[in-house]
Amino acid sequence: MSNQHTHGGHGHHSHGEENLSDRQLIFAVAINVLLTLAQIVGGIVSGSLALIADALHNFSDAASLGLAWFARRIGRRPADRRMTFGYAQGEVVAALINLTTLLIIGFYLLVEAINRFADPQPIEGWTVIAVAGVALVIDLVTAFITHRGAKDSINMKAAFLHNVSDAMASVGVIVAGILILLYDLYLADLVITVIIAAYVIWQGLSLMPRTVRLLMGAVPDDVELHEIMDELEAIDGVESIHHLHVWNLGEHRRALEVHILPSHSSLERFEDVKRTVRLRVSSRFGIEHTTLEACLATDCNEGLIAQAGHSGRVSED
Repeated sequence: MSNQHTHGGHGHHSHGEENLSDRQLIFAVAINVLLTLAQIVGGIVSGSLALIADALHNFSDAASLGLAWFARRIGRRPADRRMTFGYAQGEVVAALINLTTLLIIGFYLLVEAINRFADPQPIEGWTVIAVAGVALVIDLVTAFITHRGAKDSINMKAAFLHNVSDAMASVGVIVAGILILLYDLYLADLVITVIIAAYVIWQGLSLMPRTVRLLMGAVPDDVELHEIMDELEAIDGVESIHHLHVWNLGEHRRALEVHILPSHSSLERFEDVKRTVRLRVSSRFGIEHTTLEACLATDCNEGLIAQAGHSGRVSED
């Protein structure tokens, strides 16, 4: 067996770290927490559910950024005897926590909006507009900060888009406050609440499947298993391949394990094959950790299951 090890903690840093420092990320968390407290107080004083909805949504942003910061620090830790692949998967765990919290908040807001429809309450429009105006400024500042790390990191890009959506939600709350002042249209507050809740739920549900797949070791979304099989079986010295597995190590790194039936019995020739395989899967599919094992024809043929429409075969372990 041959292993090509690239541990997550050895000289590896999160994508976008050069553009977004930990200090900037902590600052973004701090101002969003302060904003959340201000919005909750403003929502209670004014009676605006939309303001409280925006506060909870904003708090989920602060929690998301805080978890991203914590997961990034954990991800820098070197591999050890218990975590031989490193701690990069911590970012995915943090994402799952964030999404679950996001869904809980979204459904809570829907329930509260329904209750408010049944029992309307007076709302102070000026308080709503003032607090939402402050929220809009802070959302835009946070979006500017996270945009610096969004170029190289899908996590930071998601945070950036989340902050932009928060800014849009703040605009919606301001509009609701104006409608309340001009036309006593208190229904606008509940409509904005439902829109924010629907967006939060949609965002959580749309990102949850990919997060779960990452945690379950699924084949990366942009990788087709049969393409890897075709690529490997076309290499000179490879008779066939079996027991092919591809999965993510955290969000950005990938690993591959495969049994190879070599067409030559020479160990030196098989070493050449391994080097070719590693270079090929690295350049074509971005796979940096490979585990390659040579096997005899009788061993490789045990327990194989046919893949429909393809000459290659994958076996269950």
